[in-house]
Amino acid sequence: MNGAGGTSGGTGRFFLGLILMCGGFYLLLNSVVVSSSFGLGTRLFGVGGYGITGGIVLIPLVIGIAMIFYNARSALGWLLAVGAFAALVFGVIASVNMSLRTMSAFELICILALAFGGLGLFLRSLRGAAQDDGPAPARRLRS
Repeated sequence: MNGAGGTSGGTGRFFLGLILMCGGFYLLLNSVVVSSSFGLGTRLFGVGGYGITGGIVLIPLVIGIAMIFYNARSALGWLLAVGAFAALVFGVIASVNMSLRTMSAFELICILALAFGGLGLFLRSLRGAAQDDGPAPARRLRS
């Protein structure tokens, strides 16, 4: 009977590593604070000395949508709408700020030990058990 990953590795190691890894990465991602400075008057892009705001990006989007509703085969309308939508999504993603919440060094070390210790145990379970015990004994060649 094969263990985790179709190898002779331990199924117990697999589940223990998976639980530790999921718990550690959950705690790590739970410690990240995400904030955004996006708004219609917020500068999304800078072209030269001029700032392009979210409100200005909406103008070609609205024009493109109007052109699509007037003529669904309008290539310029689709280009304006899709381009402005992509610029808006890119601007929102680019305005996201991430930082770690305030925590003690002990908490951070415990979280990292859980996450990456679990990852190591999980990956170790996917290897064969014979690889963990050291080199295989030498076999004699039959003549």
